[in-house]
Amino acid sequence: MGIREAAVSRQTAETTIDLTLVIDGDGDSEVETGVGYFDHMLGSFAKHGLFDLTVNCDGDLDIDDHHTVEDVAITLGEAFDEALGDRRGISRYADRRVPLDEAIASVVVDISGRPRCYFDGSFSQPSIGEMTSDMGRHFAESLAMNAGVTLHASVEGANAHHEVEALFKALARSLDDATRLDERRSDTPSTKGDL
Repeated sequence: MGIREAAVSRQTAETTIDLTLVIDGDGDSEVETGVGYFDHMLGSFAKHGLFDLTVNCDGDLDIDDHHTVEDVAITLGEAFDEALGDRRGISRYADRRVPLDEAIASVVVDISGRPRCYFDGSFSQPSIGEMTSDMGRHFAESLAMNAGVTLHASVEGANAHHEVEALFKALARSLDDATRLDERRSDTPSTKGDL
């Protein structure tokens, strides 16, 4: 099997994004979205998922962070979908719980081709730096819907910085596990033969 990678660009009236993803990477990242905490979360996502990730986003931050976070998540989801191809040999399922001090996040994924996101919990403060806390949930939803992933996530804690960061790390670890190739499997992991 070749290198599982994708380069995806997205241009709308709200954002211009260029993104590259290598699934079987080293955790290297170069990220510039204009939203400092979001850049930190994407770097953490790459590091803990062992994905190589570059993101360059020019968004309408004069309005707020919504379009930037959402459109990067859409583009990243599309990159995962493209890089995974026919999904032949992947583990498909994964479940990770990640703590960060008092916060804990749980993410369960199924790379099923049936995109859904179920989210339980809320964030303790409305924002972290210039990022709206609830955009952590919206990031997970938008990524799942565009990667063809069923995702169940929950978060609890007392500090929004820790809650969102635990969510990004749990999402990264789950996607790393679910996209991992299983040497015992040469087919698509579905009794239907297709995902």
